[in-house]
Amino acid sequence: MKTTGNSILITGGGSGIGRELAQRFQDLGNQVIVAGRTAASLEETIAGRANMHALTVDMSDPASIAAFAQEALSRFPQINVLINNAGIMRREDLTRKGDTAVAEQTLITNVLGPIRLTDAFIDHLVAQENAAIVNTTSGLAFVPLGTAPSYSASKAALHSWTVSLREQLRGKVEVIELAPPAVRTELTPSQSTREGYMPLDDYAAEVMSLFTQEPTPQEILVESVKFLRNAEREGRFDQTVQAIAAL
Repeated sequence: MKTTGNSILITGGGSGIGRELAQRFQDLGNQVIVAGRTAASLEETIAGRANMHALTVDMSDPASIAAFAQEALSRFPQINVLINNAGIMRREDLTRKGDTAVAEQTLITNVLGPIRLTDAFIDHLVAQENAAIVNTTSGLAFVPLGTAPSYSASKAALHSWTVSLREQLRGKVEVIELAPPAVRTELTPSQSTREGYMPLDDYAAEVMSLFTQEPTPQEILVESVKFLRNAEREGRFDQTVQAIAAL
């Protein structure tokens, strides 16, 4: 993937990993469009930065996605990189009967959201030079966190879907998976200050260095996430499930 001279659309750009990567890609000379549900947060991301733009979208709503895609392509027809980064994470108790709303909302946002948005942009991207799709999954796509079962399952599903997408688009659109470890963001309450989690600035710096490799890796994996990514292939999956259970 080219790291400069692109027009990049990134969802979840109002905070956390999305905001940090959006600003770093803009620093490299890319036009960047950040998208998310909260206009005020998006405006904070682009404040004082030339060639950055903000659009709102609800990734859980197919009608919102369709309208958003139409507006984005109308205003920014040169978009050639789509980064599906928006997502939600909630804790769940599966030991007793409860409300399945968390599971349903998580799967709609984290799985159907990227699928719907990719579908809305795919005809456009196939026609662009140097086109790429980046899907943000998680280290938990490879080893689930017991207290976040639907989140872990959603990221495992997106990982699998990304592999299939890559095969179908081979030679047409580059498909990259970004799988973060536990990073200090506000994805969950108090996560931004949690000991043992990777500082956001350090994570973004390592990610950007991986994006500059030639060729770009199919999976963008910082060193600290390889403990999860490689657990099954190294024969320590069950031990790793137990090791992260208290996170």
